[in-house]
Amino acid sequence: MFPFTKFTDGIVTVRAFEFGDEKELHDAVQSSLPDLSPWMSWANKNYTLETARNFVAVTRAHWSNGSLYSFAIMDAKTNEFLGGCGLSHIHPVYKFCNLGYWVRTSHHGQGIAGRAAKLIAKFAFEKVNLIRAEIVIAVGNTASKCVAEKIGAHYEGILLNRMTVGAAIYDAHMFSLLPTDFGLVARI
Repeated sequence: MFPFTKFTDGIVTVRAFEFGDEKELHDAVQSSLPDLSPWMSWANKNYTLETARNFVAVTRAHWSNGSLYSFAIMDAKTNEFLGGCGLSHIHPVYKFCNLGYWVRTSHHGQGIAGRAAKLIAKFAFEKVNLIRAEIVIAVGNTASKCVAEKIGAHYEGILLNRMTVGAAIYDAHMFSLLPTDFGLVARI
């Protein structure tokens, strides 16, 4: 649907995952498992280089049909791999999506996830013509909740039994971003 592209704010760059990212992705996930695995089902001890390779292939395939946009988060100056973010569960009729993010543990607390989230939300509104990006965060995931709050996402409350991580069921905080948060007009 859109050419593989990238966006930057001068501090971080978000770009479509590329073939060749597998090792850096795998290493970042493995080094961050204690922080990721409580909140992300895919982040577990069975996350292999082959898992990363399959993820990159699948996300690139979905990019072309507009059903999923996954981005690598890179340091804009050094090109170091910092994490991932994406737009998923894109609803073609009601024009909203889920916006997610994660940053490798060694780079927590630097505002990276928030910067990346804002860049891809703007992409969602300007290029994908969505009118809402939802950030759904399991109750207890304090780090992700802080990111949503710091970027000014609208807090909408707690949704009961909203998500699962592995075999655990969680209530979830619902946040949203809208085109008007970026000085844009929602359009269909």
